[in-house]
This record gives sequence, C-alpha cells and structure tokens, in this order.
Amino acid sequence: MIVFNGWMLTILSSHPSFSMFFFTICGLLLPALIYQVNASPHNAQPKHRLGRERINLNSDWKFRRWEENPDGLIYDYRQDLENLTDVSILKPWILPSGNNFIKDSSKHYQRPEGNPGSNVSFVQNDFDDQCWTSVTLPHDWAIAGPFYTEPDGEAIVGGGMGRLPVFGVGWYRRKLHISNDDKNKQIQLELGGAMSYAMVWLNGKLIGGWPYPYNSFQLDLTPHLQFGQDNQIAIRLDNPVDSARWYPGGGLYRDVWLTKTEHTHVNQWGTRFTTRDVSNDSAVIDLQLSLGNTANYTSRVSVVTEIYQSNTVTGQQGRMAASFPATTVEIEADDKISINQTLLLSSPQLWGPPPTQTPNTYIGVTRLLNEAGIQVDAYETRFGIRKFEYTGDDGLRVNGERVRVQGVNEHHDLGALGAAFNVRAVERKLEILRELGVNAIRMAHNPPASELLDLTDKMGFLVFDEVFDSWERNKTANDFHLIFSDWHEQDLRAMIRRDANHPSIMVWSIGNEVGEQNYTQELTEIATTLYAIAHDEDPTRPVTASMNFAQPGNNGAPFPVILDVLSINYQGEGIRDTPNYAVTKGITTKPAYPLFHEDQPDKLIWTSESASTVSTRGTYFFPVTDDGGAPVNDSSGGNTTLAQVSAYELYSANFGSSPDKVFATQDQNPYVGGEFVWTGFDYIGEPTPYYTSRSSYS
Repeated sequence: MIVFNGWMLTILSSHPSFSMFFFTICGLLLPALIYQVNASPHNAQPKHRLGRERINLNSDWKFRRWEENPDGLIYDYRQDLENLTDVSILKPWILPSGNNFIKDSSKHYQRPEGNPGSNVSFVQNDFDDQCWTSVTLPHDWAIAGPFYTEPDGEAIVGGGMGRLPVFGVGWYRRKLHISNDDKNKQIQLELGGAMSYAMVWLNGKLIGGWPYPYNSFQLDLTPHLQFGQDNQIAIRLDNPVDSARWYPGGGLYRDVWLTKTEHTHVNQWGTRFTTRDVSNDSAVIDLQLSLGNTANYTSRVSVVTEIYQSNTVTGQQGRMAASFPATTVEIEADDKISINQTLLLSSPQLWGPPPTQTPNTYIGVTRLLNEAGIQVDAYETRFGIRKFEYTGDDGLRVNGERVRVQGVNEHHDLGALGAAFNVRAVERKLEILRELGVNAIRMAHNPPASELLDLTDKMGFLVFDEVFDSWERNKTANDFHLIFSDWHEQDLRAMIRRDANHPSIMVWSIGNEVGEQNYTQELTEIATTLYAIAHDEDPTRPVTASMNFAQPGNNGAPFPVILDVLSINYQGEGIRDTPNYAVTKGITTKPAYPLFHEDQPDKLIWTSESASTVSTRGTYFFPVTDDGGAPVNDSSGGNTTLAQVSAYELYSANFGSSPDKVFATQDQNPYVGGEFVWTGFDYIGEPTPYYTSRSSYS
C-alpha cells in the first residue's frame, strides 16, 4: 500500500507487468497529488473537498407564531401596523438583498451601518426554543386551522383568504453546524419561497431578506459563520391580513437549502441555454455562463460544458450528445464575468407536448477546473430543444405543429395540505389534469415552486409563467402594491433568471387584471418598463399580461399594442352580453376576439381565463337554465341557505360564461390559440358566489 497525502494505492498483484501499470498510474496521478501537497500550508491535508455541495435544510426547525407583533420589528409601515410605536424599520437593510437583480449598478442599495434586531432574543444563539413547535419544511402555519366562522366583515380572515389564520408574525429557528473544513467555502442559504416579508439572521447578525413571498432567493452566510461549531439561523416572517385575494398560506412553505461552493464558481442561476434554428435535423444551442470569484486574488479556470441526453421516464443522465469547446478564463478578485458559447447539435431530440410529441430534455454539465486540472465546480442544468411559433392566424405552433392550448389556471395551494409544497401531490394533480385532456398550465398569479416546473418539463405541459397580480394600484389593502415600486425589477428578473431554462415555459406574464388598465398613462409607463425588463432578461420568449378590461378603443388600448401575445380574460366570449347576465354589475363587453384580432392581426390571441363556471359536486337544482348559461343566484342554479350551486356546469360568476358559450365563440374565431379555464382544481379562498364558505366553487 502506498499513500500520497490522503490518496491510497493498494498493490493488488506482484506480477512483473504490474510495475508498468503502477508507474503509468503514478504518472497520471502524481501531478495532482503534488499540487495538493504544495497547495496545503505546511504540506497538511487539504482543508476541504473541492467542489459544490447542496444540502437540504428542511428538518429540525423550531417554530412559533404570534397574532400581534412580538418583537418591535417591521419591514415598513403599512395600514395594519399604523398603531405600532417604537419599532425598528428594517427595509433599508433588506433592500440590498436584491442588488444582483437590479441591472443599473448606480441604483444598487447600500446597506446602512448597524445591526437591527440583534437585541431580539429570538435571533440569539442561547435563546431556549424548546417549548416552540418542531416542524419539518415545507410548512404552512395556517392550514391546521381553526377556521373563522364569523361573517365576512367580522371575521379576522374572511372567505376570500380561506377563513384560516394566515396572518401574524412567525419565527423559525434552526441550528447549523459548519465544519472547519469549510473555511474556504462560499456558503449560501437558499429559500424557495417564504410567506412573507422574510428577514434572516445568522448568529444575531441580520443577513438580509425578501418581501415578495413567491420568489426564490439566496443570502450569503459566509461572513458571519462560526466554523467548527453550531450556528443559529433565525427567520422572521410577517403575513398581513388582506394580503391576497385567495388563500396564501403562511410560513416557510417551500424547500430551504444550503449551498457550498469554492471562491470560483458558477453564479446563482448562472447558466442560460437557448436554442434556435431548430429542426429534426439540427439545432443551434447558445450558452451564456455567469461565473464569479469571491476571493481576494485573480482566479484562472478552464470551463467545459458537456451536453447529455436524459431519460424521459427516469430523468437520469444518458450518453453525451455534444460538448462546447473548452475555454480558459481569468476572473479578477471579487468580480463576475459572462461567457457566451455556441454549438450545432445534429439530430436533436425535441421537447414537445404529448400525445403527438415527446418531452425530451437534455442535461448540461458545466465544470470549472483550476490550473492543476482539479475540478472546483460542477453545475447541472436541465433544458430542452423546441421551437415555439406564435401566430396571428394559426395559434401556437410547437416544432411546426399547431397545438391548441387546452389549459387551466392553478393557484398554489394543495387543498388539505395547504400551501406547503409537496412534489407528489402536485404530480398527482398534473396526472389527473392530463387525463382530462389538459396540456397547459397558467401559474395564477405568481411564480411557482421550481419543482413544479421540473414536473411540467418532464410531463410535457405548456406553461404560462406569471409574476404579479397587482402593480401600483391595489386589489386588497396589503397586497404587492405596497412594495411594487421598490421590488418590481428584482422580482421579475429573479423569476425569469430562475425559470428560463425550463422548456415548458412558452410565455412570461407581467400581470393579471391590473388596476392600471383604466388609466392610460400609468398603464403605458409601467407596462413598457416591465416589458423591457422581461425582454432584457430573456429575449427569446414573448411577454404578455392578462386583460379583463383593456381592449382597442378604451383607456386600456395601449396594452395590447405593447404586449407580444394577447391574453384576454373572459372578454373573448363576451362579458355580461346576454340577457341572463345583463342584471349584474361590472364590465360589459360583446365577444371581443374579432376586435383584438382586427387591431393586432399578427399577434397570437388566446383566453387566459375562461368560463369561471361554479358548482357543488353531485348537487343538482331545478329548473335548469334553458340557454347558454346564467349567473348564480337563488333563482338560477344556487341556494344561499345551503351555500351550494347546481353542478350542470351552466352557472358561473357574474363575469363568466358557460363552457358551451366559450367553445362556440372560439369555434367562430378559428385563429384563437386556445384557452385556460378558470380553474383546473378548486382552491382555498375566493369562494364565489358564497363568501361564507372556505374554498372556491371553480
């Protein structure tokens, strides 16, 4: 047995021919072994294993929730906090967490001096949290109840948000042991989503946070870690009342991870694969790499990216299909660089929606090698090769084939599981929807968990990825409008940067039924800004937004001009344009497909919300409406006393239509690309027409 600095060779044979084998092996290994010896101070063992490590942190959390503010900390004042006095406002310390997603560096936020919250006992290492609840993430603090039974207006949380205790301040605490071997690592905390106004402390130091609850984000723990001992993570969440129109849940409702890298590494979401000139014969693959160096010296690395096929069933890596040319780069101290590469792939396996196509994917593996040829980072990216065409007269084409969008809208809760993300529960929903003939999902109305997009890639669903439900004009008292002006760029760029490699995503949506539709100047300014950000972040996909009022000829007329794809909610089949609906109040429009198509003939048009038919399963009331549908009331398919709706699928919300009317209108306008029915699965909250209930009838 021979040992070189921790490397061990065991002699297995005394045969004379083995000597040639032995010295050949030594000739290959010795340069790397000598490098390890010379690179270690005093010829000691290496301080740590080189490379990337990602560790799930979902276990071993302690949790407690308060209905009232327990700690004197707030992100910023808002309507429900106006009576608080003697509080610390942490917004100036949180804003810098989004700097990587603000393109203009002159607009980056500077962290103020000080360490707010350090005097709060919950952030301290020695605080005794044994009486707190032990939880495993993902965790939704509200789903266990109890339900509020008072009438809307009296209940703390009414029917719109599911009558569950979503509001309050929640603290999560966890110990984190970091080895001395990690002293030369960069260590990041990754949160898939936190509901809401997340603020993170490490060992009593405020690290940063992210207010918008649907974005994934990461924070650098490195400067404040204590190596060789336990570290204390403390995460504060603040979920307001009246923060949403549906059930948001509360808590750390998605996965939490710890990522360790070397100083030189692929940055967060640092690979971007795009494809062009796609056919069955060949495809051009463009790769943009973002690399970083956090060391105080220049780093020189070789960069190699290989493309592997992926098994469509297991997702496992198959044979290598192609490789980008290796290149060597230098990265200055504490700097980032971008690399662009291109290759031509022959006979690509295309991604496309079943049943006529197959959702094939590839795995890109990017490796960084130091000057001794030792791998210091490996970063895997799953992507697909496909061609989307968005036409004004033939709808959506995928790889040259017209695919009618048979989509549904989906909120993020999972029924009795609440908002806590569960891969199998989501997969089951998608399996059921696929059996119904659904081929597309609209993410209503926020970025989804990244694991959901992994499933849509694998199963071949088309995706309408949406970022905001509101802009500066609010829909509820404490919704996103409170932070839109400060965070719209960071949130939009973060969503696109995280999601852009998913082949299932066909369009980015910058808003849903925003209140600015009736205010021409506001609408134009904000829509133009968001449109430009989205195209700057990803020039390969179109940008859209869902319009329930804006149309050619009214105050919202600029909207369909600005957008690449025309996504209309309920307007296509007409809103309140038949006698049964004429008695209800609100937006009224005749079937608008021809109006939009005549104004923007070259743009794809589809319905991003259709029908909104409501029902109670297994319930049937008589008489039955004798025409194309009607709004629900006690003389038309509904029973207020029982809070039930007839299940003949003829009765809808006041702004909706029966499916028969939707189908007929689209048949009369064959250029329409399809629809997204409201909704695929019932969801908690927004229980139209009976807000004494807890979940939707949709």
